[in-house]
Amino acid sequence: MNNPNPTENTKPDTNQNPSPLRCLSGALIAGGLAIALYSLTVSIAQTFAAKPIHSDNPIVVNIGTAVRTLVVGVSTLATCLFGLVAIGLVALAVQVFVQQLTQRPTPPANSE
Repeated sequence: MNNPNPTENTKPDTNQNPSPLRCLSGALIAGGLAIALYSLTVSIAQTFAAKPIHSDNPIVVNIGTAVRTLVVGVSTLATCLFGLVAIGLVALAVQVFVQQLTQRPTPPANSE
């Protein structure tokens, strides 16, 4: 019940304040993923447009159209998500940089 070694399950405090470099590197990764997903989305949409559904059954046509719409929609959602994350991280980098410029160093306290 009691843990005889309390330091065994404790994790070191790894919370670091964001730096502009960390924000920009994250934005670069998210932006790269957004560009890759955009390319994938365009490729999927062009493939679906080039290959229409050939069927006389209206149920097949409706289901096929719904599946195609969902696939393109999910791909577009992922593209927009990573794009917005990249924009947000760039904005955070600018904010942190401005805060670092405007932050005045605090004078040391006199211990007399």
